[in-house]
Amino acid sequence: MSKRNLALLAVFSTAVFYGINYTLVKQVMPTFMSPFALVWVRIFAATLLFWITSFIVKPPELEKKDFLYVALLSIIAIVINILSFFKGLSLTTPINAAVIMVTTPILVFVFSLFILKEKLKLKRFLGIVIGLLGAYFLTTSGKKIETNAVNIPLGNALVFVNASGYALYLILAKKMIAKYHPITFVKWLYTFGLLFMTPVVFNEVLAIEWHHIPFDIYLIVGYVIVFATYFNFLFNLYGLKHLKPTTVSAFIYLQPVLATIFALLLGSDELSWSKTACALLVFTGVYMVTSKPNESKKKVTDK
Repeated sequence: MSKRNLALLAVFSTAVFYGINYTLVKQVMPTFMSPFALVWVRIFAATLLFWITSFIVKPPELEKKDFLYVALLSIIAIVINILSFFKGLSLTTPINAAVIMVTTPILVFVFSLFILKEKLKLKRFLGIVIGLLGAYFLTTSGKKIETNAVNIPLGNALVFVNASGYALYLILAKKMIAKYHPITFVKWLYTFGLLFMTPVVFNEVLAIEWHHIPFDIYLIVGYVIVFATYFNFLFNLYGLKHLKPTTVSAFIYLQPVLATIFALLLGSDELSWSKTACALLVFTGVYMVTSKPNESKKKVTDK
């Protein structure tokens, strides 16, 4: 298997991890942990795992001149990105948040045009539009559920901040990922994020009543830490090392599709022709964005 195909498989796995994660996390918060408390537990445990892995793998360390840059990246990727999403989700509706989140590939494409000077190609642009339409129709279809949305405009704005932050991170982190071993980069990214986040949310962590948490909830939290965070971030970094940021971000379209499939397996949703059509649109969009351009014409003109 080529490095590109392996990278595509890794990024697809992250979409699977997150697709399952959305359904499982709802069983944890807010009954047993607040959103911010769960985020802190997740970041703290994952940071420990990354440091333990670094002692085993022993990759080259981060250079002193790059500490500040990685710290700034952690503010974007860990603090602003995660906290703004959970806070925004608490203020707006889940459907609004889902629709706004699938704008990430478009935002990456826009940032790439300015920062990476990427060319605007019709096939990739059409793929983004098709995938966005599929994700939009998928997240807005189905039964309407009453939600406690106290400030929808502010919530939508915060979720958009999250989508923008993640898109910007995918662009800005590229040179650090190319320079360092994934474990070296991610352990410091999470360490700085944990340091910046702790003063903001630790009062909610102290409010967790650990002795009242059932064993199955501990298993879910373990899944969130090991698969949806630890492996997810490593696989995502491997994808970024061998793929364009626009390609990596396109797989966010798969998350609502995979979340729907997981919900069907649990019996919490039902299959319809409209959802099947939406899924096909999403996969078509991802294919168009991630497929290599046809270079046959270039070879003919070169002869």
